Amino acid sequence: MLDQAQIIEVLTTFGYWAVFFVIALESSGLPLPGETILVGAAIFAGQTGKMSIEWIIVAAAAGAIIGDNIGYWIGRTYGTRLITRYGGYVGIGQDKLRLGQYLFMRWGGWIVFYGRFISLLRILAAVLAGVNHLDPRKFFVFNAAGGIIWALFFGYGGFYLMAAFKQIEGPIGSIAFVALLVGLFVLWRYFKVNEGRLMQEADAAVKKRLKGKP
Repeated sequence: MLDQAQIIEVLTTFGYWAVFFVIALESSGLPLPGETILVGAAIFAGQTGKMSIEWIIVAAAAGAIIGDNIGYWIGRTYGTRLITRYGGYVGIGQDKLRLGQYLFMRWGGWIVFYGRFISLLRILAAVLAGVNHLDPRKFFVFNAAGGIIWALFFGYGGFYLMAAFKQIEGPIGSIAFVALLVGLFVLWRYFKVNEGRLMQEADAAVKKRLKGKP
């Protein structure tokens, strides 16, 4: 969405706030180029010395953590209500909602953590965690860890490798995308084979959790 000239213009005008707000808005569920602005700011800092890479990383990590928490709150507050009312129109009924809750109960933290490094999940993971009522404490820990490590990796990567980083970013992104597709296919096959059992486990786990609430 942004070329190099536009990134430089945005960074020159708004500085660290541009990094913070773009990443925060992306993390809360809006399709914005958060990773692009982070890498672009890091390269800009390395080439010109007009920005501090440490403050870029701080802005990126803070934006990721705060934005994800906003997305989590939106999903937790409004997501279940919307799915309950309109989910049937897109094939998401109460059984699928319970299954999603069950999957996030078991692996939700790692979904949030690794989702930070995958473009589509980076936008949706926090909202989905809220919809599926992932424990807030677990969400905060995995979200903070993912946001900080992501900011350090891409921030220092762009700063020290600069133009060379762009040459490997494409292959890394392609490998990650292929790995995601393979993983999704394996999960799809697993769920199709074990869907009945998973539904029963999900029902039992969700009911047990609800009974334990005061």
